[in-house]
Amino acid sequence: MSKTIEERLFRAPYLHPRPGSDQPLTVLCSLLSRADNTPLHERRRADNHLLTAAGRVIADPAADAAANAFESNSNLNFEHWGEYWRKVHGVRFIHAEEPDDRSLERLLRYDQLHRFTPGPTHTDAPPYRAPVDEQGKLWPTVIGHIEAYRRPRWDGIAYLNFAGPEDIAVVLGNARVREKILPEDQAIFRDIAPVLSRQYIILPSATGNEAVTLVKLHARAQGTCREAFQQWWLHEHAPLVAEQAGGWARRYVQLHNIGPTEPGHPLYHPQASGIDGVTLLGFASLNDLEDFLRSPGQKAIARDEARMADPSAEQWWTTVGMVLVNRIAPECATARTGSGTT
Repeated sequence: MSKTIEERLFRAPYLHPRPGSDQPLTVLCSLLSRADNTPLHERRRADNHLLTAAGRVIADPAADAAANAFESNSNLNFEHWGEYWRKVHGVRFIHAEEPDDRSLERLLRYDQLHRFTPGPTHTDAPPYRAPVDEQGKLWPTVIGHIEAYRRPRWDGIAYLNFAGPEDIAVVLGNARVREKILPEDQAIFRDIAPVLSRQYIILPSATGNEAVTLVKLHARAQGTCREAFQQWWLHEHAPLVAEQAGGWARRYVQLHNIGPTEPGHPLYHPQASGIDGVTLLGFASLNDLEDFLRSPGQKAIARDEARMADPSAEQWWTTVGMVLVNRIAPECATARTGSGTT
């Protein structure tokens, strides 16, 4: 008979954290999509992902939803995936099997950011509007007046913090991860796009546990190199965001993509390579986020972004954050002494 092991908690008050520094950490920000039966022309599928119960790759995920080893009932897939990712996969990922395995000590922070469907997105943001007729009256029925749902490309983010790139290899190169976690990834994730990043904390968190995080993906404007975009983003744009969002946001982080841009290199992903940066804005509540998005400050931020970013490539959505590991407290603002690719 199998037994279960109780989750060990690697965050305050269950461990004694150490103060952060003003030096940028290395972050692996992995964009995730769930193992579902969406047609391949609508959502990319990573190699060797989406498996049958026999462990074989499903050739056409839309042809037979029942073949999906993770969840064959498409009506339950999104709910089951969110529950499993946090309650099972998260626990498995931070479970060290051997007493002398110290590799997880290199993992300074691990958050799961689950996309929250009722929250604002770049396609549907406040102020929300009631559908009415030409006289401003509510329709007597919603049938025929329901807009198509526009789903963001990703379902969540795995946010892993390290002191440096060498620690990523120690944690993810562990035999337990290679032999037991990566095969699980192939069954529960449809795609994983790792964004290797240098992290700049502009507004440090007082709690390390914001309930809501706005995730925004940035791509530079045509004719602008990545280094120039990141320098502008850090030194010119960040102070504006801190000033305009500071009344609502409890944390503001810039993740500068330092990952590969060409195939054949470790951690290369065709969609991640086109992302120049990721913004994480943490809020105490969904109401605070919605109020910020309605504010004049957000309009000023959007105008400034249009100077150097490609607005057609902009994507953002709301997530609920779950902290599984956090060895850092208090968090410190990062010294803005440089940026750009290495």
